Amino acid sequence: MQTLVTVESLKKYYPVSKGLFARANSFIHAVDDTSFQIGRGESLGLVGESGCGKTTTGKLLVKLVDPTSGKIMLGANENQVNIAPLKGDGMRSFRRQVQMIFQDPYESMNPRFTIYDTVAEPLVVQNIGTLVEREELVAELLALVGLTPPSSFMFRFPHELSGGQRQRVAIARALVVQPAFVVADEPTSMLDVSIRTGIMNLMSDLAQRMDVTYLYITHDLAVARYMCNRIAVMYLGKIVELAETEELLNRPQHPYTQALLASVPIPDPRYKRQLADIIGGIPKPIDPAPHFRFLDRCPRANESCRANDHPPLADKGNAHWVACDRV
Repeated sequence: MQTLVTVESLKKYYPVSKGLFARANSFIHAVDDTSFQIGRGESLGLVGESGCGKTTTGKLLVKLVDPTSGKIMLGANENQVNIAPLKGDGMRSFRRQVQMIFQDPYESMNPRFTIYDTVAEPLVVQNIGTLVEREELVAELLALVGLTPPSSFMFRFPHELSGGQRQRVAIARALVVQPAFVVADEPTSMLDVSIRTGIMNLMSDLAQRMDVTYLYITHDLAVARYMCNRIAVMYLGKIVELAETEELLNRPQHPYTQALLASVPIPDPRYKRQLADIIGGIPKPIDPAPHFRFLDRCPRANESCRANDHPPLADKGNAHWVACDRV
């Protein structure tokens, strides 16, 4: 598979100031030395608890925030370009290649824009087409995402649409410039359960039709299983396990991944769940110690884990990568 996105040693630290004029001496390690690859046409799921750094990773990849350090390589294998330092004019061509679908369909649109204005805005910014051609493109995309007939939606305002319809508009806006890579930040989490499957089917269908590559951010392992070819598990700013979807779900090796899977509800009242064998709560991500991030909660931890730095991802066989020396 041809690689489209390569992330190398990506970091994002936010300063923690003790006062208005005080210099920050502490930092929140939102994303801390993260590396992974996404193949062209692939959907990579990024899962983990709230606050683990999933959304920050997505924002880094679409350049909504700048990284503290590291590389974000975009393009075909031999023609990848580091987009991390991009500024100014270079951002316009980048925006045509990379788009984002946000979590909240109620907050991600300008309430004063019609649906046509919302979907056509990327075309205007990129100077694509004439007014007539833009209207045709917008109508085509609205029909493609299931808002038919397009003429009945184009000149409505966001408050006139349901949550599912708004998210379909958001998908159309992201895809109207035909990007190669889309970051989807929990696009179904704020929708009714009854319409989530429809949105997920739509995104999968459009990925095949338009050759789109996804980074799909979610906290729901069932959604990740449905949508993604591979899954990366994140904990406190670091990826601790990465594998093909069925491989990871059927044979989790990291204790944190095992705890996540043990917490998934099972619709059988006769089933007796075995509690996850972890202790304590999530520590604060402010200036974390260099040792294993899951150390204080891990049932396998020993003195070697405490004495050494956080282990890198290592292939444990069958392209199953785990950041644990005791697996």
